[in-house]
Amino acid sequence: MMKYLIDTNVLSEPVKTVPDQSALKMIEKHQHELVTAAPVWHELQFGCRRLPQSRKREVISLFLDNVVKRTMPILPYDERAAEWHARQRARLSAKGMPPPFVDGQIAAIAAVNSLILVTRNMDDFKCFSKLKIEIWHGM
Repeated sequence: MMKYLIDTNVLSEPVKTVPDQSALKMIEKHQHELVTAAPVWHELQFGCRRLPQSRKREVISLFLDNVVKRTMPILPYDERAAEWHARQRARLSAKGMPPPFVDGQIAAIAAVNSLILVTRNMDDFKCFSKLKIEIWHGM
């Protein structure tokens, strides 16, 4: 059952040199309830491909292909998400607070699928209304 949409900064935690142990425990605890979003997949792939050929890049690439892609559904930015995102961008832009586009896409995918967005940075998403958010670190 899908319950949590994992943001880039949480999903990348397992391949960090010094990962946050509480975030890892939450990922393990909820592993069968996790999904991510196509824009997160893009950010992860882009980040990996920007790295020079190295052992680090190889480890990240293997993690993305063998763990994330094989075990976690990647939800699309579809028509419903685009409409939700447009409403939020218009509302926030009218207040002089235009949100970062990709964060809006991720928030929209979580919102229209009734998922809790899990991040390590509340500031990226707190401006969106009717979005459930949890922070997984330092628990």
